[in-house]
Amino acid sequence: MKISTILSIILCLVLCQSVDAGIRKKNLKILYVGGTPEFEYVVTSHDSTEIAESAKKRMRSFEKLLKCYFKQVTVVHASDYTVDMSDNYDVTIMDGVPRPIEPERLDENGYRVRARYVPNDFSRPMLMIAQMTDEIGVAIGLKMDAYCHCLYGHAHHIRMEHSVFKGPFPVKMTIKTEETPEAGKKMYYPFGEKGMAPDSLPMWQVQKRSYLTHPGMRIGLITHPGGFEDSPEAEFISGGVSGKGLHAVAIGRHGNFLHWGFAASPDDMTEEAKNVFANAIVYISQFAGQTPIARKYRGMATREFVGWNAFNSSDKAYRESLKFQESLNKSMEELKQKAMEKRARGEKLERYEEIHLKWEYSKPLTYDEYLQKEFGDLYLLFGTDEKGYWDYFTNNYPYFIPKNGTSTFLIDEDVRSLGIPNNDIRLLDKAISLWETGEDITKARRLLTRYTLCRFGTPEDWRAWYETNEKRLFFTEAGGWVFMVNTRDKNVPGNDYSVWEKEEQAKMEPTPLEECDEKNPVKAFISADTLPNGNRLVTIRLKICKGYHIYAHVADMDPFLPVKVDFRLDSGISRVGDLQSPASEAYNSAGTLVYKNEVLFRQEFSGSGMIVCLLRYQCCNDQICMPPSDIELEIE
Repeated sequence: MKISTILSIILCLVLCQSVDAGIRKKNLKILYVGGTPEFEYVVTSHDSTEIAESAKKRMRSFEKLLKCYFKQVTVVHASDYTVDMSDNYDVTIMDGVPRPIEPERLDENGYRVRARYVPNDFSRPMLMIAQMTDEIGVAIGLKMDAYCHCLYGHAHHIRMEHSVFKGPFPVKMTIKTEETPEAGKKMYYPFGEKGMAPDSLPMWQVQKRSYLTHPGMRIGLITHPGGFEDSPEAEFISGGVSGKGLHAVAIGRHGNFLHWGFAASPDDMTEEAKNVFANAIVYISQFAGQTPIARKYRGMATREFVGWNAFNSSDKAYRESLKFQESLNKSMEELKQKAMEKRARGEKLERYEEIHLKWEYSKPLTYDEYLQKEFGDLYLLFGTDEKGYWDYFTNNYPYFIPKNGTSTFLIDEDVRSLGIPNNDIRLLDKAISLWETGEDITKARRLLTRYTLCRFGTPEDWRAWYETNEKRLFFTEAGGWVFMVNTRDKNVPGNDYSVWEKEEQAKMEPTPLEECDEKNPVKAFISADTLPNGNRLVTIRLKICKGYHIYAHVADMDPFLPVKVDFRLDSGISRVGDLQSPASEAYNSAGTLVYKNEVLFRQEFSGSGMIVCLLRYQCCNDQICMPPSDIELEIE
């Protein structure tokens, strides 16, 4: 027997003893798909050898842990995984990005279409670790979207009665009261004073270390809480400490997929967390064939946004924004002063220090200016009437609906005219009655088309469908603001999302080149001008949608990706001078800076030939961060 094999067995035995000598292994077949390193290689500098070695170490760590709990464990690198392999296992654990079955592409309107790694009807149980949830889930419409790559090491809002905390492996959870995260205080139940966050929360430690204490360490993923449990096949299991609100999902299930948002390998899991992780594997093994019913294909706006808007119109929200801006100004003034002193000493400045030098003091907005900026057209109606905004949002709360694929909300006047909330099943009954009686056939057809995935041609067919499925109907906002049927029987109408695709194709119009929108919040353009000296000045223009930003500089404690502009040049071309970067805005007191609206980068070149701009950025708004984007722009 090889020495390496003997050592592996010894290490496995030691690890198993540290977990629990009395654990009886479950007779489940587990496939672990690895390939990601222990560190955040997207936001830190590591060569390919370091990445590969770290990935191997992580794979070995998971293999040792899994063999403590399960009788049959197979470990493969993601590059060797194929979808059909999962058919031979009770659970697939996804911890690496496999080869796509459909590569990433741009559609007819230039929108990014994410790569697909499993088919829509994938029915085998799968546990996805951290960002693998986003990689695997977005293309097939899972509710587990990338709310933020900013989950750290503690869990809170834990559903202690859930199976994963009960067994089959014994769980002892040490719960301690810890201070509420600042982000949680800021984003907690904004709809009214009673919803403010407590100063402390009961918490459970999942990881020994996290990005907060060890910058560069692998970061976990939380998913958006809005509408997460508005369909019967999805469940919230636990939240976690993150850079977002307290009810973001750190552990949750949607159909046959389980999201384990914490990123640590077993080497950095607490002993308590190891047993819970193993229990989560056993739990999801029960859901073979139970594919998701509701799918998150049309953005992520849910009714909670209306509550945020109501709060943001208040004087309290305005005063909080002033405090935040004052804190930013103070922090940035200090950073700018340090950069000025360093330059005065004749020392070379880092790029982020040059950005700090360009920072300018932001004058606080008046309440009037604040409302104009935040609410646009509504400001024309209500001005500075705080009660006017509050009444508008609260009185119309049951009738709001998001504009397709966006977080902009409109009042559905059809629904309001009937006085029935758009998530109330009585709306369908009333709409069918309007058609049956001939009272308002046009309105009836609008409502039934808007709030279902059915397209029946007669009121008789609508009535038959409604009465047959009335007890099984549910309304899902995350799944598209429609009523669906709690069944996986494909012969039952009401759950087929392809009706949207067909209708959108029929009315598809190209998006104007210059316009960005919430599906594609950053548009990039390249142009060149000839200078008097004969050189070319290349301009990279980024148009960023309102409410979104990209990162000019990221402080060590923040898990975001700064914009990177590089060039690939033909042999006859040379750069002249440094890249000219625009001024940025302060994002937080840690020193992170952002770009908003329109951004121009300029670089001078001598010589002739092809210039390819290699652009990488991460785009976020206050509610969600998108995965990093890589774009190539060419110009002769």
